[in-house]
Amino acid sequence: MSTKNYSLGQIGDYEIKQLKVFKTVVDCGGFSAAETALNIGRSTISLHISNLESRLNLSLCKRGRAGFSLTQEGQIIYQMTNELLDSLEGFRTTVNNLNASLTGKLRVALSDTVSLDERSQFPDLIRAFGAQASEVMLHTNVAPMADIERMVLNDEADIGFIPYHRQLDGLNYIPLYQDTCYLYCHASHPLVSMSEAEQKQEVNQFPTTHAGVKPHEGISAQINEMNLSAVSYFYDTRLALILSGQYIGFLPDFYAQEYIDKGELVAVLAEQINYDLGVAVISRKTAQPNKARELFIDIISKKFA
Repeated sequence: MSTKNYSLGQIGDYEIKQLKVFKTVVDCGGFSAAETALNIGRSTISLHISNLESRLNLSLCKRGRAGFSLTQEGQIIYQMTNELLDSLEGFRTTVNNLNASLTGKLRVALSDTVSLDERSQFPDLIRAFGAQASEVMLHTNVAPMADIERMVLNDEADIGFIPYHRQLDGLNYIPLYQDTCYLYCHASHPLVSMSEAEQKQEVNQFPTTHAGVKPHEGISAQINEMNLSAVSYFYDTRLALILSGQYIGFLPDFYAQEYIDKGELVAVLAEQINYDLGVAVISRKTAQPNKARELFIDIISKKFA
């Protein structure tokens, strides 16, 4: 589509809006999946992309029966769009931080179950933050630990709440609480009727569900010998698989306690097979100044001092 001597000229709000639509389509992997994220119809999305291609005088993507894919030019524009939007967000954040009042947004990413775990005191943290920063827009997201680490390191999130068993150089950590994780099975599982000696001999033969991430160093040797047959990062789905009686798997004792009390879960070789897993708040060490983030970290630090 490109033509010699074509000049783009000025870029305004309309082009930025189209670039945001384009980025969302790429991030979602196609037009159909982007409809929900953008809350607009596919025909409107297609019109935005067509107008953007005309404005840039470039063909950005291929769409059809073969599926959605970027052209070589589209890949370059996507990368530059990310850089442009990040730069605009950085400018907006810096300007907001220069103002006396707290405005802008705070992006918080949490691992599953953390927000409603009473030990995290998350509702209290939000209440205290809201009392001092009522004009800040709060964005929350739930994601796996590795994704949250990446999001904070890449400045896609300001704060992360994660279970952690490692510390990355580019992140600050505020420990909140710690769980002990045990290997559990359903009360109907064959392991329950075995002696301890039999359990030690047979445990690695049974199908096991695991988080699908690098194992905790305290249990990695044990896990690597097990029959890893299902991946379920989030506790709810892992619990469901264990409750089916078809799988065994590790869960934090605090999370499993309700089902232990009801007689549905049984710990297997609890004294021999367990590991500690901490929960912490993470933030980026070298991030740009952000008053909202700094306030939230200060509230957390005082709460868990």
